[in-house]
Amino acid sequence: MPLAKSIQENLHFLLTETATHLSLLKEYLILPQATIPTRLLDRQGYVENLKLSIHNHCVQQMVSPEGRESDHQLLRAVEGIASQLERIAELTRDAVMQSVHLQHRAMLKVKDYLTMIDQVSNGLELIEPALSAKDARRALKIGRVERRLDSAYQKQLKRYTRLLKKEKHPADRISLIMLAHLIEQMGDAILRISEAIISASMGQHFNTERYHTFNASLGELKTVDDIDNLAFETIAETKSGSAINALSSGKEGSGYHAIFKDGRKRKLKEERARVEDWHEILPGLAPKILAYQKQGDSAALLIEHLAGQTIEQILLHGSDELLQDALDRLTATLSRVWLETKTRKPVSAGYMRQLAKRMEDVYAIHPEFRQPAVDIGGVSLAAFDELLQRMQAFEKGIRAPFSVYIHGDFNVDNIIYDAAEKRINFIDLHRSTYMDYLQDVSVFMVSNYRLQVFDPRVRQRIMDLCRAFYRFTGAFARKQGDESFEIRLAMGLIRSFATSTRFILDKSLSERMFSRATYLMERLLESESKTKRPFVVPVKEIFIG
Repeated sequence: MPLAKSIQENLHFLLTETATHLSLLKEYLILPQATIPTRLLDRQGYVENLKLSIHNHCVQQMVSPEGRESDHQLLRAVEGIASQLERIAELTRDAVMQSVHLQHRAMLKVKDYLTMIDQVSNGLELIEPALSAKDARRALKIGRVERRLDSAYQKQLKRYTRLLKKEKHPADRISLIMLAHLIEQMGDAILRISEAIISASMGQHFNTERYHTFNASLGELKTVDDIDNLAFETIAETKSGSAINALSSGKEGSGYHAIFKDGRKRKLKEERARVEDWHEILPGLAPKILAYQKQGDSAALLIEHLAGQTIEQILLHGSDELLQDALDRLTATLSRVWLETKTRKPVSAGYMRQLAKRMEDVYAIHPEFRQPAVDIGGVSLAAFDELLQRMQAFEKGIRAPFSVYIHGDFNVDNIIYDAAEKRINFIDLHRSTYMDYLQDVSVFMVSNYRLQVFDPRVRQRIMDLCRAFYRFTGAFARKQGDESFEIRLAMGLIRSFATSTRFILDKSLSERMFSRATYLMERLLESESKTKRPFVVPVKEIFIG
């Protein structure tokens, strides 16, 4: 669906008006005229009306029944361009007003400022053709204006700062620095326009760094002949800020060629290192890294696409037979990993310490959880923070008798089962480390429970899966002589139940999870004084409903 005629026309008018603003600024710097500031102020309302008209027409086209998601990205780009053009016009007016205050115009090196303004004007001229063709390469050319303006501003700043030390008229020098800064800020607006056009071209939000890393990564994709026609589909956005996208040929049924994951460089660098660790431990369990690219503080991974479904997808939509097959393969895989990576070094996961670090984030989303101690009918109920403090003391000295290499974020959507190959794969591995295996176990069990689905049949499947996983883990613990298994699992569940609520706005579900964390704390602390009967996690009670 092409842009509506009204949007195209108003955008053209806004570009023309912004260029007129810049021309008037140049005129004023060359030969000040008292009418120019007034003319610019009089045109402010016209610029604002054009921007608002573009925004309103974009909204109307978005809600049109003929609209597609790709059209929405184009319309969002146009909205962004209109806002940045208004910003440039505003900066132009501010620059003229800054120039009005100059008392000694001979200090003004007009040529330097005109060169900067011409850079902005040249960028504006490229906007319409780049947007019309959704030309990302031309958009990058527009974005380079920002670097040139920044470089020119830094030269001006350095020179005028030096002259300020021996200047008779420091106020004028400061005005000249401010004038250069206002024009430099136009470069930031030009860069945002460049990125809006790139986003329209790609069909989703892209900044310049992301586009560069994406292109560099594609150069490593050897299995694709026609890179220019690859389809780009967002399939997930992680809580750590990374975006996960699938690359396909765009043809129905063609499948994915690879997964493109980008985000903060530190996170992705960690993930690449952890994937390499997994390849040494159990080749084939983690996906292959096809390419790693970094650009500034950002980085990207091009990752082998893995066939199959996540455990979450199977749990929600698969047959009972498929779910059982997936569970059997998962438990077999975990047994092998735990045995092959087992070390004799005892380790403490510090479950209560982890929980304490995240409680402020929990309270920020659910302030109602921060309750004082109460007394009901003579029964005293401690506040959660008091229970947590006592649990931290309780946890001291409790350690896993051995450590294994764990996933570190063992959610149901980070485990893939390929039914055709009878194979388990792990993804999103940047937190992998040697640790208590029950950290993964507790995360897995709670990630099942917290799924926001309330169909009774599915909730029963969730409970059955959690109980089966608990039985498997308990059998493994007994074989390894792990005597504190039940206590550490309870602490892991407390940590996961409570901390997971910061991602859940549904009050009913979050309250059930938080109450389970509280219940387990009370049971553990109560068991401390009852040495005759060993503590057992009440799995049936806490995973029902």
